[in-house]
Order: sequence, then structure tokens, then C-alpha cells
Amino acid sequence: MKILVPVKQVATLDEEFELQEDELDVDHDFCEYDINEWDDYSLEEALQIKEANEGQEVEVIALTVGDDDAEDALRTCMAKGADRAVRIWDDAMEGADPMAIARAIAKFVEQEKPDLVFAGVQSSDQAFAQTGMQVAALLGWPHAAVVNNLDYTPGAGTATVRRELEGGLEEEVEVQVPAVMTIQLGINDPRYASLKGIKQAKSRPIDEYSPADLGLSEDEMGASGSLSQVRKVYVPEKGQAEMIEGTPAEQAARLAEIIKEFKGAAS
Repeated sequence: MKILVPVKQVATLDEEFELQEDELDVDHDFCEYDINEWDDYSLEEALQIKEANEGQEVEVIALTVGDDDAEDALRTCMAKGADRAVRIWDDAMEGADPMAIARAIAKFVEQEKPDLVFAGVQSSDQAFAQTGMQVAALLGWPHAAVVNNLDYTPGAGTATVRRELEGGLEEEVEVQVPAVMTIQLGINDPRYASLKGIKQAKSRPIDEYSPADLGLSEDEMGASGSLSQVRKVYVPEKGQAEMIEGTPAEQAARLAEIIKEFKGAAS
């Protein structure tokens, strides 16, 4: 069986940073990059299924949609134990939103035919929490979101999952396989890459595909294939707080003044 793990290389900001001249992103010179935290847990869950079933052939494939710099995330996955790494990219993918990225992943799934797709619940940089579920929708596959416990034996037609709901609730459901699942933090303890694994990963090949290789047309990729776009990135103005002192009557009077001032500014 195969488990596909889509991963993302995310940016973290330095304390001081500048925006690009077009105001559509942060200047990349002020960013540091690492694999998305949620994807670490997705990969670990796939590796644990593989290791718990040594008598069966389980292949773990790490995939990213990104430029050359995103290869670092894939090599981290291989250093931890992923069997293969795949990168999908073309300059035409620039400006892709979660929908356009999900479309590329879904096309690869149709070609590779994995049994399970483990995506992180969200990314730590943009937190859209959309890509995994959009992949499931495009494929028409069963899915489960925010999974914090998984019981699956390779070859089985179903998986039992526990997933988080709102208000601290959880539910346990049985999901038909093949399926897409988004994995929550805390489902396991992600491993560190060994020094030996890191050295070996540096020389291992990464399979590369363009969106066209997967059958995507120009209007299905990048900004053209996106349902949303970034209009502007900016640093919001800092607000201010005021401690209202005095008797209850004085506090109420001051609060009324603030409300009037706010209404005047809004109009």
C-alpha cells in the first residue's frame, strides 16, 4: 500500500522585517524556512503505520508543491524515513491558492493511486486549513478532518479515527479507504532526523513533475486557477487601551464618551 503525505515548507518571520515593493508578501530575505509543524505529525503517523506492519509493503511518499527551495522540506522527510519524495512545480504555479495547490495534489493522487492521504490540519504560516479537504472533494474520496487518533491496518477497507469537534468534543468514526485525513497536532511524537538519515537524504533523488505533466491546463494552475488572491499584505495599526477609573457613574460616563468618539471617527 501507499500513503501520500503532502508537506509544505513554511516561512517564519524575524522580529524585524520588510514587505516587498508590490505589498503582496514579506521580503523573503527576512524569513526563515522549515517544514510545517502539522506536516511533521502527518509524516510521523504514516511512518508509524509502516513500522508497525513490517510484514507488509508500505510505501510512504512525501510530496510538496513548491519551487527549488521547497526541496529542503522533502529531504527532511526522507531523512526521517519517507521512501520517496515528489516535487510539483512550474513558474506558472506562482500565486496559487489552496484550491490550485489541491488540484495539483489531486492529479498526482489520481496517477499514483495511494490508499491514504495524510495532510496537516493547516499550515503555520497562512492557516487556511483548506488544502486537505479540497483534495478529498476533488477526488470524491471519504475524508476525516482534525484527526487526533487513528487505527488502521494496511489492506483493510476501513480505518477507525477519532477527530476533534468544537467545544472540546470528539467523535469516533469509521472511514472507508481510500481516504484523505487531516492530522492534528499531538496525535504522536514526531521523530528527529538522524545524522545518518540527513546525510543519506542529501544524495537521494527527488521526482519532479510540472503541472502539465499531471494533465493540468494553464487556467487550472497558479493565480489563473485560484479562487482567491492576495490583495495586500500590511502591518495593522496598533490599538490602544485605557483603564477607566472612578465611581461606577464616572466610569459609565467615560465609556459613553468613548462610544461617541468611536462613532464620530467611524462616520
